[in-house]
Formats: sequence, structure tokens, C-alpha cells
Amino acid sequence: MRLSIKPVTTPNPSTLIVPTQKFKTIISCCCTLTQSPTSSTPNQATFTQNLPNWEQLLNPVSLSSLTLTQPITPITTTTAVTATKQPIRKIWEEYQGVKNWEGLLDPLDDNLRGEILRYGQFVDAAYKAFDFDPDSPSYATCKYPKSSLLENCELPATGYRLTKNLRATSGIQLPRWIEKAPSWVATQSSWIGYVAVCQDKNEIARLGRRDVVISFRGTATCLEWLENLRATLTHLPSRTNNNSGLNECEPMVESGFLSLYTSRTHLMPSLQQMVREEIARLLQSYGDEPLSLTITGHSLGAALATLVAYDIKTTFNRSPLVTVMSFGGPRVGNRSFRRHLEKKGAKVLRIVNSDDVITKVPGFVIDENERRHLACDRGAHKRVEIQNWLQKKVEDTQWVYAEVGKELRLSSKDSPYVNGTNVSTCHELSTYLHLVDNFVSRKCPFKATAKRLLGRHC
Repeated sequence: MRLSIKPVTTPNPSTLIVPTQKFKTIISCCCTLTQSPTSSTPNQATFTQNLPNWEQLLNPVSLSSLTLTQPITPITTTTAVTATKQPIRKIWEEYQGVKNWEGLLDPLDDNLRGEILRYGQFVDAAYKAFDFDPDSPSYATCKYPKSSLLENCELPATGYRLTKNLRATSGIQLPRWIEKAPSWVATQSSWIGYVAVCQDKNEIARLGRRDVVISFRGTATCLEWLENLRATLTHLPSRTNNNSGLNECEPMVESGFLSLYTSRTHLMPSLQQMVREEIARLLQSYGDEPLSLTITGHSLGAALATLVAYDIKTTFNRSPLVTVMSFGGPRVGNRSFRRHLEKKGAKVLRIVNSDDVITKVPGFVIDENERRHLACDRGAHKRVEIQNWLQKKVEDTQWVYAEVGKELRLSSKDSPYVNGTNVSTCHELSTYLHLVDNFVSRKCPFKATAKRLLGRHC
């Protein structure tokens, strides 16, 4: 049996990506994160051990104190996004993935490039609108009112109007000593994104339908970092009364992502409840016209976008086309989760930087192509049996994930303007938008490179 094992971030030691408005830095620490055996809520966890290390981790990071071995090349979103909006009304469903983007990714279709960059700007707005300042009284909230958020985030002419602010709540139970820490350390619920609806008649005509966007930022608060460490798979809540226990055919997702999506407090509803209520309202308002739901996010936001797509297609029987445009997202669920997502008709386009370590965690994946090759080999029957047995044992560890959807693979090394060895730079949203804007094809991966290679019959 040949396994394709990808890098795993383990809870001890751990590497956390700490987002800031300018860049992310890597912080390493040691910890133990265990599921609470006495908790009545399945999404809650208890965090213990090595308290001094975590107290040091949770202190605000002084950017001036950081020593970088190599400078980070600034890549601004405004310079990265250069695609011109073109009418796509006649084949808009293809750009939303109804045919799994067949023939549009290699080479990258210019209209699709423009749509990817456009949705990336909505994610960028979610970052810009978030208050990252831990000393601010409005920390972890949205800095702008709904009526002017997009304008304040340098998106004045999108044709979209915000209809709902979204918040995510952590299900982690903190120890009592945390009460002595700064208040921002224990911020349990934080603003994580928004819902916006296309209201401009000209934009609706260009798109060929009314579009609803759900946009999510990446990890920002302490408890979101800790949720990211809960990397084992857990079963999705069943909509039936099936209590048969563990079943390998049941969809499973990363514990921390599910916690952030479904946890709530007595004052704050869950992100899941907010999304469902808003989608139900929008379907009632616009369900009789051509409609699309586009869910987009970066990093943690990409994982939540995938969960939201699954939940919408599971909850609403007559939901419109649901598309995910994810940037730099980690793995979300197992093979059963992927099969259920595909069966329900959700379309996922994962934009992946091959130099971004976040896209290679959590867990690992099994090389299914090798299994199919052995299954077709009549002389390999015994090997197939052994492989299936080993696979079952590995899957029992709850660390076997599966990639979902269609992938657009890029690489920082293809750009002369990006430091391809800097981990934080490779994960930045601005880096992703820069790579998308300049990607041509696998043979000519970058526009500047393509010009040099044209003489070689690229």
C-alpha cells in the first residue's frame, strides 16, 4: 500500500498563523488540547497544561520586535486585481462551476480570472473591516456600518449591498486563570464576515443573475487559533435519529471548524443559525428569479465557506446553485464529506498555492489513484485486501482527510515578485490574488514567464 502523506501540524509542538492587517507571523508553542469528557455540549473543549507558555503566546505581538531573515515583498490588492469586468450572462453557470470549470482552468480563462479576483476582493474587505487592535474597545468587531462597509474597504462600485453581519463563536472552555488575562484573550465571539446581495441592475445584467455573496476572513482571535488546533475529525450532527454510532460512511469534518460554525452562547446565536436565517429570507425574497449563492473565504474562512455550502445544500431542498471560491484553505473533511458535498451539487473551486503549508494540513490523504490501479490489476488481489485493511486502521485514527472540489494550483516560486520561501508571505491573501492575476497555464505559469517562453513554443 502506498500512502501519500502530507505534512501534519500536531498539537505538540504547534505552529500558529497569527493574522495582522499587514502580514502574519509564525509563533510556536507547546500545549495539550483535550476534549472535555464531562461537557454536555459536543463542540466544547477544555484547554490545559503549560500555562506560562500559553500566557506568553497570548500576549500581543509587537511587530517592531520581530526579526525577519528575509524582507516580505509587499503585494497590494489594488495592484494585483487588474482584470476587466466582462459580460458573462450567457454562460454564467459555467463560471460558477456547473461543469466543474471544465476547460477554464488550464489555461485560465480571463473571465473566470476576473470572477475569482472579484470574489477575492470581497474577502479582502472582510479583513479590512475587522478591528484587529486588541487595545481597542471595539476589538474583534466590524469597524464600519453595513451601509458603508464596502466603500470604506475600497470597494465603492460593486453593485452589492450588505444585508447581514456574521459572527463566529468558539466552543472552547477556558480555564479560570484566564480571567486574570487581558479581556481580548477570552473573546469568545467575533465578527467574521458578512452577506451581501447584488442590487445594481447593470451588474445583475452583466452576471446574468442576482448573486448573493457570503464572505469570511481568516483566523484572527486567540480562541480561533485554538480551535484550529482541534484537528481530529468529528461526525457532523445527523438530521435523522440514527444513533448507530460510528459509521465510516458518515461525513466527518475538522472538530475546530465545526465548533466555530455551530457553537453559540445564551446571548449570541451560532454562525450556522445566522446563515440559515439569512439564506431563508433571501430565498423567499428572490427565489423566483435567477439566483446564485457564492461563498468565499481565505484560510479559516475558506474552511467555513465549505461548511456553509454543505449546510445550505443539506438544509434547503430548493436552493440555487451554490459555489465556493476558497483561497488558501486547509482540509475540511473526510471522503464521505466530499462525496456528500458533490452529491448535493455544491461546487467548490480551491485556489491553492503549492508553497503554502496551510493547504497541506490538517491530517493526511490516501492516494486513491494507487488504489484504483491495484483494483484493476488481477494479480494484485491480495495486495488490495491488505491495503483496504491498513486503510481501515488508518481511518480509525480520525486523521484521514480528503481534498474537496476542483483545484486551481499556483506557486509563489513562479512569481519574480514573491519570496517563495517565506511561509507567511505564501499564505497571504494578497499573494493569492497576485498569483491568480498573473497565472496563464501549467506550461506558462506566470505572465512574465510566458512572455520569455513564447519564443520556445510554450
